[in-house]
Amino acid sequence: MELGEVESVRERARALAAELEPIAAEADASSELHAGVRAALAASGLTALTVPAAWGGAGEKVDPLAVCVVREVLMGTSSHADSLFALQGIGSYAIALGGTDRQREEWLPGVASLARIAALALTEPEAGSDLKALTTTARADGDGFVIDGHKSFISNAGVADFYTVLAREGDGYSFFLVPADSAGLTVAPLPPLISPHVIGDVRLDGVRVGGDARVGAAGEGFRLALSTLATFRISVAGAAVGLADAALREAARHADERVQFGRRLVELGPVAGLLADSWADVESTRLLTYEVARAARADALANLDRSSLAKLAASEAASRVVDRCVQVMGRWGLVEGSKVEKLYRQSRPLRIYEGASEVLRLGIARRLVADVKAGGEG
Repeated sequence: MELGEVESVRERARALAAELEPIAAEADASSELHAGVRAALAASGLTALTVPAAWGGAGEKVDPLAVCVVREVLMGTSSHADSLFALQGIGSYAIALGGTDRQREEWLPGVASLARIAALALTEPEAGSDLKALTTTARADGDGFVIDGHKSFISNAGVADFYTVLAREGDGYSFFLVPADSAGLTVAPLPPLISPHVIGDVRLDGVRVGGDARVGAAGEGFRLALSTLATFRISVAGAAVGLADAALREAARHADERVQFGRRLVELGPVAGLLADSWADVESTRLLTYEVARAARADALANLDRSSLAKLAASEAASRVVDRCVQVMGRWGLVEGSKVEKLYRQSRPLRIYEGASEVLRLGIARRLVADVKAGGEG
């Protein structure tokens, strides 16, 4: 996708964000799928960006930069819309990469059009960052497989049409495509989160799937999971940039209008410092995010460490920026339901999902030391 095409995608995302503005607060306060957001997102055609063109999407392959740009725009308006968009790719990418022709033809066109909703089922109660600790199993049984396990904190649980489920298969790990209406698959909602989200626990009790339900070869689960993270982790950085930018704009408007001690807040040194530091955070992480997304276009897996670096930097920066913006807004930043208060709550999960900051730092530090030993220059 050329630069002009990416800018066209940005304008389409902005048009969608403007359309969503009147319903964004309502959607973001709900833990259920918002019909209006789904309809508007489907009509925009933007979810086609999460699927390759061969199966109804846009572009020869998923473009990490285009996905970043859409998430940046949407997250500044509605986390609900951002999540629904991103999960179409996150939940289906293993199928696009390693699925059979039948799997791709049956499911991916619906993902591209948002006629079908995707979900990725990795996390378990005792397996979050340490996925090798997962206990969900898939065993061959006759001409199919039987899956047993408990997946926890699964986005789109209860509204998804299918789940790509990572399970132990023998001595390895494999992905399986499990339709949501499969017998033995049940969903339970989670207690309310600080930032409402369509999320829940998924139990698989003797779920039987066909012999053609495995996605990719036996034992390829972790490769497919890493490839998914490599392609979409960088987009979390895009969302974080969009969130921080939206908060900063709210704070800047307030600082320009609010008068204290006979002067506008922006003319007071400490407030100006908060705004300036925040703008530096937004712009520097935006540049890093775009640069890494461009590199990921050529080889996402080879740039996974860089994607982790951008995700770490942008999510941590977003938390700093929104915290400063609440400070600039003063008591208005504490009002429940205000935009900055909502963004303050929404910023916190960014530092946990798709790689907690502490876990990412371990991998990034190892990569840094390896580069230094190899004589690399970054």
